[in-house]
Amino acid sequence: MGRAGQVEASGATLGAVLAELDRRYPGLRFRMIDEQDGIRRHVRFFINGQQTFDLAAELDPADEIQIVRR
Repeated sequence: MGRAGQVEASGATLGAVLAELDRRYPGLRFRMIDEQDGIRRHVRFFINGQQTFDLAAELDPADEIQIVRR
């Protein structure tokens, strides 16, 4: 079973949050997003408990994002 951890990041969209996390943790985005900007098959994103497939999904500052690897 994988480790659970928390980090804080900001961004207007899910894609912007991933870009910020990739600046802090180089290579992280590539592990989740493919060369065509698609979410890799083994990754799931949830915003406030609702699964999303849209990197352009808009976020509020209080939103919680969960990243789950299958």
